[in-house]
Amino acid sequence: MNAAAPADALLADIGGTNARFALARQDSRAPLLMDSVREFAVADFPSLAHAAQHYLDSSGTSVGTGASALTGVFAVAGRVDGDEARITNHPWVISAQRTAQALGLRSLRLVNDFAAQAMAASLFNTEDVVPIGGAVWSPDDDGDKTYAIIGAGTGLGVGGLLRRDGRYYPLQTEGGHVSFAPNTPEEIDILRHLSAEFGRVSNERLVSGMGLVNLHRALSAIAGESPGPLKPEDITARAREGDPRSLRTIDVFCAVFGAAAGDLVLTLGAWDGVFLTGGLVPKLLPTLARPGFRQRFEFKGRFAPVMACVPALAVVHPQPGLLGAAALAQQTP
Repeated sequence: MNAAAPADALLADIGGTNARFALARQDSRAPLLMDSVREFAVADFPSLAHAAQHYLDSSGTSVGTGASALTGVFAVAGRVDGDEARITNHPWVISAQRTAQALGLRSLRLVNDFAAQAMAASLFNTEDVVPIGGAVWSPDDDGDKTYAIIGAGTGLGVGGLLRRDGRYYPLQTEGGHVSFAPNTPEEIDILRHLSAEFGRVSNERLVSGMGLVNLHRALSAIAGESPGPLKPEDITARAREGDPRSLRTIDVFCAVFGAAAGDLVLTLGAWDGVFLTGGLVPKLLPTLARPGFRQRFEFKGRFAPVMACVPALAVVHPQPGLLGAAALAQQTP
């Protein structure tokens, strides 16, 4: 880390598995200080405040040194309700006020992680994304814009980004928990198996790390087999080795991901594009680039011609959550 560079803001991107921290300069065109990024396992700490303090202590730095503010923007994988946030896939309960006091911050803003993921799109360059399909996107387009954000990782995150009169507004949602809508006989069978296990089946039950496991288990059950306990990384490793069921699991995953992304575009009117983010996207990029994702993305009946013109952009920036938190820090007085 470049300890000599003063920082205005402490940033965090908290998921169900990892906590990422960094520093930002609010007055910079590139606010995220990439050499300040550190990542820790959330399971190693009893609270967010402990993890953040460990970051500051181990980095040998203090926020606000030589700077005019002492603020924080923390993006969390869960619903933010006033001062409090709960991590959907981890037992942390976070209070903005108590965490700010523990860290000596003047102010701390909690946002949903996909509000940050959405804001990252305001700072993306063309090298930060890979187009899926032929629709063209340019970060330099002027005028009002409406974007969708959907990301597969530990869970399924969903958000939006509006640009109105030159200012960006992120939309915080829990759209990953909308009900799964099957579109093929195979998916109907998958829903039947998952309904027996979970009752209600959301998109997150299929399009996430554990979604890979759920899909593999359902496809195995349909075939009258039991694969035994698996982790998401087991399925992706088996797919690389050519295992047919694991390959089919990933194909179905990408098709359902495409259908959900297309539904989100229709829901938000996000004709300017959808950004695909989350930890699984770079790992599954070769499969996403095959026709399955885009076909289901565009398979929207009378709106298929419109959907064919909507850019779908796989995010390959290494830290989109922190980048979005840095963009939000620039809006913090």
